[in-house]
Amino acid sequence: MNRIINILFISLVAASICFSLGDEKDKFGKKMTLEEKTNISDILNNPENFLDKTVLVEGEILDVCPMMGCWIELKSDKDEGKIKVKVKDGEMVFPKEAKGKMAIVEGKVYKIELTEEEAIEYFSHEAKETGNEFDPASVKGPVTLYQIQGVGAEIEKE
Repeated sequence: MNRIINILFISLVAASICFSLGDEKDKFGKKMTLEEKTNISDILNNPENFLDKTVLVEGEILDVCPMMGCWIELKSDKDEGKIKVKVKDGEMVFPKEAKGKMAIVEGKVYKIELTEEEAIEYFSHEAKETGNEFDPASVKGPVTLYQIQGVGAEIEKE
Protein backbone atom coordinates (compact mmCIF):
# COMPACT_ATOMS: atom_id res chain seq x y z
CA MET A 1 0.00 0.00 0.00
CA ASN A 2 2.84 2.41 0.87
CA ARG A 3 4.45 1.62 -2.46
CA ILE A 4 1.28 2.59 -4.35
CA ILE A 5 0.97 5.83 -2.37
CA ASN A 6 4.63 6.66 -3.10
CA ILE A 7 4.16 5.99 -6.82
CA LEU A 8 1.04 8.17 -6.92
CA PHE A 9 2.82 10.95 -5.03
CA ILE A 10 5.83 10.85 -7.36
CA SER A 11 3.51 10.83 -10.39
CA LEU A 12 1.64 13.88 -9.12
CA VAL A 13 4.87 15.78 -8.44
CA ALA A 14 6.23 14.90 -11.90
CA ALA A 15 2.99 15.95 -13.59
CA SER A 16 2.88 19.30 -11.79
CA ILE A 17 6.51 19.99 -12.74
CA CYS A 18 5.75 19.19 -16.40
CA PHE A 19 2.70 21.49 -16.43
CA SER A 20 4.60 24.37 -14.84
CA LEU A 21 7.52 24.02 -17.26
CA GLY A 22 5.23 24.00 -20.28
CA ASP A 23 3.70 27.39 -19.45
CA GLU A 24 6.70 29.73 -19.39
CA LYS A 25 4.89 32.60 -21.13
CA ASP A 26 1.86 34.77 -20.55
CA LYS A 27 -0.44 34.64 -23.55
CA PHE A 28 -2.44 37.57 -24.93
CA GLY A 29 -5.05 37.77 -27.67
CA LYS A 30 -5.60 35.04 -30.20
CA LYS A 31 -3.55 31.88 -30.57
CA MET A 32 -0.65 32.48 -32.94
CA THR A 33 -0.70 30.55 -36.19
CA LEU A 34 2.68 31.33 -37.77
CA GLU A 35 5.82 29.38 -36.92
CA GLU A 36 8.48 31.12 -39.00
CA LYS A 37 9.77 34.33 -37.43
CA THR A 38 10.55 37.49 -39.39
CA ASN A 39 13.45 39.64 -38.22
CA ILE A 40 12.31 43.08 -37.09
CA SER A 41 15.36 44.50 -38.89
CA ASP A 42 14.08 43.04 -42.18
CA ILE A 43 10.75 44.83 -41.68
CA LEU A 44 12.46 48.11 -40.78
CA ASN A 45 14.84 47.90 -43.76
CA ASN A 46 12.13 47.11 -46.33
CA PRO A 47 8.76 47.94 -44.76
CA GLU A 48 6.87 48.15 -48.04
CA ASN A 49 7.72 44.48 -48.72
CA PHE A 50 5.84 43.49 -45.56
CA LEU A 51 2.90 45.88 -45.87
CA ASP A 52 -0.43 44.13 -45.15
CA LYS A 53 1.38 40.85 -44.44
CA THR A 54 1.01 38.89 -41.21
CA VAL A 55 4.34 38.35 -39.49
CA LEU A 56 5.70 36.68 -36.37
CA VAL A 57 8.37 38.76 -34.64
CA GLU A 58 10.40 38.42 -31.47
CA GLY A 59 12.18 41.04 -29.43
CA GLU A 60 12.80 42.63 -26.08
CA ILE A 61 10.02 44.92 -24.91
CA LEU A 62 11.50 48.40 -24.71
CA ASP A 63 8.34 50.20 -23.65
CA VAL A 64 4.69 49.59 -22.79
CA CYS A 65 1.78 52.01 -23.06
CA PRO A 66 1.48 53.30 -19.50
CA MET A 67 -2.12 54.40 -19.93
CA MET A 68 -4.05 51.39 -21.27
CA GLY A 69 -1.42 48.78 -22.18
CA CYS A 70 -2.51 49.11 -25.81
CA TRP A 71 0.97 49.02 -27.36
CA ILE A 72 4.47 47.74 -26.84
CA GLU A 73 7.70 48.62 -28.59
CA LEU A 74 9.97 45.73 -29.53
CA LYS A 75 13.71 46.08 -29.96
CA SER A 76 15.09 45.05 -33.33
CA ASP A 77 17.31 42.01 -33.64
CA LYS A 78 20.01 44.49 -34.73
CA ASP A 79 21.49 46.96 -32.25
CA GLU A 80 19.38 49.88 -33.44
CA GLY A 81 15.74 50.12 -34.30
CA LYS A 82 12.39 49.24 -32.84
CA ILE A 83 8.86 48.60 -33.99
CA LYS A 84 5.60 49.41 -32.26
CA VAL A 85 2.96 46.73 -31.84
CA LYS A 86 -0.46 48.35 -31.46
CA VAL A 87 -3.61 46.52 -30.40
CA LYS A 88 -7.22 47.61 -30.26
CA ASP A 89 -8.04 49.07 -26.87
CA GLY A 90 -9.34 46.37 -24.57
CA GLU A 91 -8.62 43.41 -26.87
CA MET A 92 -5.24 42.85 -25.26
CA VAL A 93 -3.74 44.72 -22.35
CA PHE A 94 0.01 44.50 -22.03
CA PRO A 95 1.19 44.77 -18.42
CA LYS A 96 3.64 47.57 -17.58
CA GLU A 97 5.82 44.93 -15.89
CA ALA A 98 6.50 43.41 -19.33
CA LYS A 99 9.13 46.07 -20.03
CA GLY A 100 12.52 44.39 -20.41
CA LYS A 101 11.06 40.94 -21.11
CA MET A 102 11.14 39.01 -24.37
CA ALA A 103 7.98 38.80 -26.45
CA ILE A 104 6.80 36.95 -29.53
CA VAL A 105 4.05 38.74 -31.43
CA GLU A 106 1.93 37.90 -34.45
CA GLY A 107 0.23 40.65 -36.40
CA LYS A 108 -0.17 42.55 -39.64
CA VAL A 109 2.26 45.24 -40.78
CA TYR A 110 0.59 48.54 -41.64
CA LYS A 111 1.57 52.08 -42.53
CA ILE A 112 0.59 55.43 -41.02
CA GLU A 113 1.23 58.52 -43.13
CA LEU A 114 1.18 61.79 -41.20
CA THR A 115 1.45 65.39 -42.30
CA GLU A 116 3.95 67.49 -40.36
CA GLU A 117 1.15 68.85 -38.16
CA GLU A 118 -0.29 65.37 -37.55
CA ALA A 119 3.19 64.04 -36.72
CA ILE A 120 3.73 66.80 -34.16
CA GLU A 121 0.37 65.97 -32.56
CA TYR A 122 1.12 62.20 -32.65
CA PHE A 123 4.58 62.49 -31.07
CA SER A 124 3.38 65.09 -28.56
CA HIS A 125 0.60 62.72 -27.43
CA GLU A 126 3.04 59.82 -27.21
CA ALA A 127 5.48 61.91 -25.14
CA LYS A 128 2.69 62.86 -22.72
CA GLU A 129 1.71 59.20 -22.35
CA THR A 130 5.24 58.06 -21.60
CA GLY A 131 6.32 61.10 -19.58
CA ASN A 132 9.06 62.01 -22.04
CA GLU A 133 9.92 65.42 -23.45
CA PHE A 134 9.16 66.25 -27.06
CA ASP A 135 10.45 69.10 -29.19
CA PRO A 136 8.01 69.91 -32.02
CA ALA A 137 10.93 71.41 -33.98
CA SER A 138 12.35 67.89 -34.28
CA VAL A 139 9.64 67.05 -36.85
CA LYS A 140 10.67 68.19 -40.31
CA GLY A 141 7.90 67.51 -42.79
CA PRO A 142 5.58 64.54 -43.27
CA VAL A 143 6.30 61.28 -41.43
CA THR A 144 5.59 57.67 -42.38
CA LEU A 145 5.41 55.10 -39.60
CA TYR A 146 5.26 51.32 -39.90
CA GLN A 147 3.71 49.35 -37.09
CA ILE A 148 2.29 45.91 -36.40
CA GLN A 149 -1.41 45.47 -35.60
CA GLY A 150 -1.02 42.73 -32.99
CA VAL A 151 -3.47 39.85 -32.82
CA GLY A 152 -1.60 37.49 -30.49
CA ALA A 153 1.40 37.67 -28.19
CA GLU A 154 3.42 35.66 -25.72
CA ILE A 155 5.56 37.39 -23.10
CA GLU A 156 8.08 35.57 -20.93
CA LYS A 157 7.19 35.19 -17.29
CA GLU A 158 9.45 36.18 -14.41
